[in-house]
Amino acid sequence: MKVSGFTFVKDAVKYYFPVVESIQSMLSLCDEIIVNVGLPDTDGTLKLIKSIKNKKIKIITTKWDPLFKAKGRILAQQTNIALYQCTGDWCLYLQADEVLHEKDHWKIYRNMKEYQKDDRVQGLLFDYMHFFGSYKTYVRSYHWYKKEIRIIKNHIGVTSWRSAQSFRLDGKKLSVRDSNSRIFHYGWVRPPEVMIAKKQYHDSLHHGNTVYSTRKDKYKVFFEFVDQIDPFMIKEYKGDHPAVMKDRIKNWKYEFDKKKSNHKLSFRDMRYRMTDVLANLTGIKLGEYRNYIKL
Repeated sequence: MKVSGFTFVKDAVKYYFPVVESIQSMLSLCDEIIVNVGLPDTDGTLKLIKSIKNKKIKIITTKWDPLFKAKGRILAQQTNIALYQCTGDWCLYLQADEVLHEKDHWKIYRNMKEYQKDDRVQGLLFDYMHFFGSYKTYVRSYHWYKKEIRIIKNHIGVTSWRSAQSFRLDGKKLSVRDSNSRIFHYGWVRPPEVMIAKKQYHDSLHHGNTVYSTRKDKYKVFFEFVDQIDPFMIKEYKGDHPAVMKDRIKNWKYEFDKKKSNHKLSFRDMRYRMTDVLANLTGIKLGEYRNYIKL
């Protein structure tokens, strides 16, 4: 059984992506790792990736089309460019702000081995930990996607879906098994000023460059971390993090305290609160987003 890892990244230094840690977290599981670095490279991302000295890593570069931005399609495009270079039986995908925990490696490998010959299984599902504001706080709500596909079978035609959140086969949802393993998602743990810039950039990939001029002043108000989310959703994290994140967490210097929140409670917040309570009591998750068919 051969396993290919793959990812894409652009502006990792500028936007504080833990891409080195992400790649390191899947090295022991993979026979090769394809890293697609976006051009133009203005912040040293390519140099950063080259600093990871491992023969398993294959770096490719792709020039991003500045006009190909509607609905985040460029993200799926760049994911697929890396995917098409993979030669393994299985392909393990991590985005540049996603990290695997070493304690889950044995379960991930066991599942790939078990389902390698099972043609019904097209991918493996992971549980998400969405950290928000700090490494000690996370979002506990199924309205933030709780599971997603991060391992797919190769050579069957699977491609990245929409804004690269997941995968499909000929536009249809994949049939998957649960890996019982975690993705540590750190996309909302950035220095505040970096988060503002990252949010602007991310929105431009989905809505075009006009977002810079139309919302420039609003972002400074909009991105007070503590006001960004209903504090009811924020919970304290008491577990451990992947070992590769040790230095990054040690050097974190920013405070996040949900008690200081000035968040204005909306009707959607109230609906989410009620449905989250219902889900915790009964397991019923009304309106849950599921881009997969669980076998």
